[in-house]
Order: sequence, then C-alpha cells, then structure tokens
Amino acid sequence: MKTPVLIVGAGPVGLTLACELTRYKVPVRIVDKAAQRTDKSKALVLWSRTLELLDRGDQGAAPFVEAGFKVRGVNIIAPGGHVVGHVKMDSVLSPYNYALMLPQSETERLLEERLERLGVSVERSTEATALKIGADGAEATLQRADGGEEIVRSDWLAGCDGAHSIARHSVADTFSGETLSGDWILADVHMKGYPFPDTEVAVYWARQGVLPIFPISPGRYRVLANVPPNNGDHPRDPTLEEVARIVEERGPKGVTLFDPVWLSSFRINSRKVTNYRSGRLFLTGDAAHIHSPAGGEGMNTGMQDAFNLAWKLALAIHGTCGETLLNTYSPERSYVGDEVLKATARLTAVGTLSNPIAEDLRNIVGQIALGFAPVRHAFADQMSQVSVGYPESPMNAGGHRSLHPAPGQRMAPIAGGPLFGAGNLPRFTLLASPSSDVAGILATYPGLLSDTLGTPPSPDGVWLIRPDGYVAATALSGDLTAVSDVLQRMSA
Repeated sequence: MKTPVLIVGAGPVGLTLACELTRYKVPVRIVDKAAQRTDKSKALVLWSRTLELLDRGDQGAAPFVEAGFKVRGVNIIAPGGHVVGHVKMDSVLSPYNYALMLPQSETERLLEERLERLGVSVERSTEATALKIGADGAEATLQRADGGEEIVRSDWLAGCDGAHSIARHSVADTFSGETLSGDWILADVHMKGYPFPDTEVAVYWARQGVLPIFPISPGRYRVLANVPPNNGDHPRDPTLEEVARIVEERGPKGVTLFDPVWLSSFRINSRKVTNYRSGRLFLTGDAAHIHSPAGGEGMNTGMQDAFNLAWKLALAIHGTCGETLLNTYSPERSYVGDEVLKATARLTAVGTLSNPIAEDLRNIVGQIALGFAPVRHAFADQMSQVSVGYPESPMNAGGHRSLHPAPGQRMAPIAGGPLFGAGNLPRFTLLASPSSDVAGILATYPGLLSDTLGTPPSPDGVWLIRPDGYVAATALSGDLTAVSDVLQRMSA
C-alpha cells in the first residue's frame, strides 16, 4: 500500500506539516535520520503570524506561549550608546503582539508532543538514502540504524530535510545564491548588567561590527556578532572570553558574561530554489530557502511553508480540489521566500557597514525614519510577519477597491470571530452580513465552504477567507462573481 504523504525531515517544519496534515485526516509517515530531536536552542523566536497559525491546532498556541518568554521591544544603538530607535511590538494587530523567545529544542518538543497526541510518531534513526519521483507518486529507500532497509511508496513526498536536502537533490533543483563574506559567532550565555529590560532586544551598530543581543529568558541571552573570516573551511567557535571582549568593544560596558550554554560560529548563505514543487514532490523550509538570520525569519518562514502546503494538499487528497489549487503553493511561497531573502539581506548589510561615512549616514537616517510612528509600525509588522501576504497569488480574484483587506492580504484575527482553519477539514469561510445572498454559493460548494458565516469588516462587502486566514476574494454583497470565480477555479 502507498502512504498518502511521506515527510522527510522532522525539524520544526516537518513536524508542523505532519501535525497539520494529520489534523486534516491525512495519513502521514515522518522520518528523520537523527536519533533524537535537537537539544540546541538554534532558531530562537516564534513570531506573531506563526503563533496565530499554531493556534488552530491541538491545544492551540497556549503550550508554546507558556513555555516561551515574551519580548516586546527592539532598541537600536549607535556608537557611544545613543539610541537611534525604539520599536514596540504592541502596535502589531494580533493576539500575539510580541516576539516569543523559545529555543528550537522546545519548539520541536511541543510539536512532537502535539503530533503524538494525534497518533503519529516520528520514525527516528531512519534516513532517506534515495528518492525517485514519478508521475503518480514517489519511492523512497529508507535506511535504519540497525541496517534494515525499506522501500516506501507514497502518493506525495515533502522534503523538509534542511539545507543539504536529499529531496532537493533528487530533482536537481538549482539552489541559487551566494555565501556572504565574513564569519559570525553565536553565544547563548548568562549575563549580568544588561542595560535594557529583559523584555527588549538590543542591536548595537558599532564601528567594529554589529552586535545584536536577544533575551532568551531573564538573565540568559543570545549574542551574535560578525567577525573577520579565518582561512579555514569552517569558522572557529569562539571562547567565552572572546565573546565577552566583543561585547565590551561593541555593546554595553561593565556587563559580565558567564555560564555559557552554547558557543558556535557560522557563515551566512543566501540561497533559494526556483520551484517549490516538482510533480509529486514539495520542498519546504531550509530545503527551499536559506538566508541571513537577521530578524529571526528562517524557521518561521519554513513553518509557514508547511501551513500553506498542508491545507492545499489535504483538499487535493480528499478529492475536493486538484491541480489548480496545488499549483498555487510554489508561486505563493516562492514570492515570500524572495521577499524574506531581500529583507534579511538589507538588515545584514545595514548592520555590517564598514565605511565611517556610510555608518554616520545610516545612524542619521535611521533615527529620522524611526521617529515616525508609521515607520515603526511597519517595521514591527514586517518582523512579526503579519504583513506577509500573497498579492500576486494565482488564487486571487479581483477585489473591489473599496474593500480591505484586499485579496492576498491577511485577515487579522478578531476577538470572538472565526478561527480560520481550526476544524478537522480545511474550509474557506465567507464573511458576509445576514442580508447578503450567499445561499446559492454555500449550496454549490459544500465541501469547500464552512456553513457558518463570519462577520464582515463592512456590511456592504463579502470576504472569502482561505483556511490559512488570507483573503482570496472580496465582493460587494450584490455581486459575488469574484467569490464564485475563486471557488470554481480551485475546485478544478
């Protein structure tokens, strides 16, 4: 028998996809070559948009929030200790208007526990050593640590297996991009004397380089810094003393670093595939895109790949929709990947300027720009990923110019409103006033539409909301052509 979906890779992205598909009544197998999940902090932050999407699953986002630490502001500091800008997260229109600091080891633990409650266990010490993608499915050779081998056939295969993805290599997709010059150090340490509240990040724009400091929990911090490259193939991990010296040179004075949890180093790659889908194979997360860690966008972007894919694949497997819907995955997520690569590259370039004149100009412009509330709000929305959208999605139908949010934009969660995609089957939701004539559409697409109407932002309009909470179409209540267009096309 074929497995409906085989997921290769059980990091945060693979676990998210497995949880979502299982919730949507799609049988999956998920394998990972590691004997156990990571014990490192690695990716550190869950942003607002990711928490909104997690909120729809088993126990909602509450377990993650309870295990994490809320950070509510970002300070940008120029040489001499002058604060260039202060951005608060409370302007973000979300129930989760903060950055949730949660080590990746904990994110994986909570996702794996969620998956186990749904009745699925990760098959660990199980490596996919060969993959074949055919017209009607995939074939994977699985090698276990005990030497046992199994050939698994699946209808669909999801490559969630990281930057060195065998899934990507199996279809020879180009991983275009570059390795940036320079090395970086990372240190998770305890610190005394941090000059800001533990609920705020500090980013120091120093002459010697950039120094972001992220609170992980009270008294524990992550320190990042760019350093001159060494001549070896791999950067050298720093000592605690070296990290302390860099902090003293670039950041707050008189602080004490002690009891390191993790000391590491890395080089930044900025790469992305052309296509996120190749027939029966989908690529997600680092298998599809890697970039600068600036802004903490990577894991969140990968998990949102999984959220996007899961509801579409579930509708296709259940026979409600087909190729037209599945073909929206790659252009939508590729667009987001491009935007994330550009944004993180800009943040990295701005923070690592080495020309004194350019640095002074950056500080002046930064202070002026961040003095305007709309700029601070836009910065917070971008970091928290609530501004992520699909304005060019092939799913969108032309919306009426007077109705907002427009097609492709996120519909912000409303207290007491519908939690889009919260059920056991993915459904579109109509936001329409009781006087709107939507009975015909509800009767025509019972497998695609929820039978419960939500309250629209305007009584004159109708919004068609996707299972992931983005607007697919808007229409005036007297003409629902755009709404019908989306549902008809996605049913094909």
